[in-house]
Amino acid sequence: MAFSDFTVPLFRPLIVFLLLSQPHGGHCGATRQLQVIGPSQQILATVGDDVILPCRLEPAMNASDMRLEWARPDLSPGFIHVRANRQEYVAHKQPSFRGRTFINKLQHGDVSLKLSKVRVSDEGTYRCLVPSLGPPAFIMLVVGAVSSPAISTIYTSSCKVVLQCESRGWYPEPEVLWLDGEGNLLSAGPTETVRGPDDLYTVSSRVTVEKRHSNSFTCRVQQRTIKQTRETHITVPVLSQWVKVILAPGLLGVVLCAGFTIHKWRIGR
Repeated sequence: MAFSDFTVPLFRPLIVFLLLSQPHGGHCGATRQLQVIGPSQQILATVGDDVILPCRLEPAMNASDMRLEWARPDLSPGFIHVRANRQEYVAHKQPSFRGRTFINKLQHGDVSLKLSKVRVSDEGTYRCLVPSLGPPAFIMLVVGAVSSPAISTIYTSSCKVVLQCESRGWYPEPEVLWLDGEGNLLSAGPTETVRGPDDLYTVSSRVTVEKRHSNSFTCRVQQRTIKQTRETHITVPVLSQWVKVILAPGLLGVVLCAGFTIHKWRIGR
């Protein structure tokens, strides 16, 4: 028997298997399956600002006639924005989002949601779903709030000053750092933190510093999650050399004694 006589029966099952295992549309020029695509990273927003939650169809196509659902699964009702028949349905919309959601680029396959006047309560995971296209995309929104700190003088003596730094309206809770004129961290008391009814944090911290040649100090408030930092600087007056000599240990008593003696001598004249 020749080699060709048994190679055909042997390889025919393999050829059939390979043909059947090819995915539909795998040939050149076939239409790709539509997908709903979200961002690969979380979205950051600041309280009071507007933010875009990205979501798109791939490949891009006109989505004007498609049903589109934006939702927050952790809320009840959970619908944020539902669009069908070229209009928005608000009957089951989460009340806190009414009048704050917009979608306006559907012709280009862009089904992103614009959220206006961001609030702390808007933080969470959002679901972008086109029911006719299968699995949804999920978008994580992280909300932050920042404010500049203010420094005040609480107490001052001949050699030392107590400074207080306060900053209102932060979210999430920030940390407070004190630095000297060379950028070195200073040892300060524990930070006091108060959370208001609006969920925003007020932080304050005190530090005792000496009046010396390096008289510039900085209060830095920072939040690492939202990558925000605010700073305020203050300059503390330095003691003059004459005052330092007068206040030196031992000399003060001598000066006071001499002054008292001169005063008595003048009275006795």
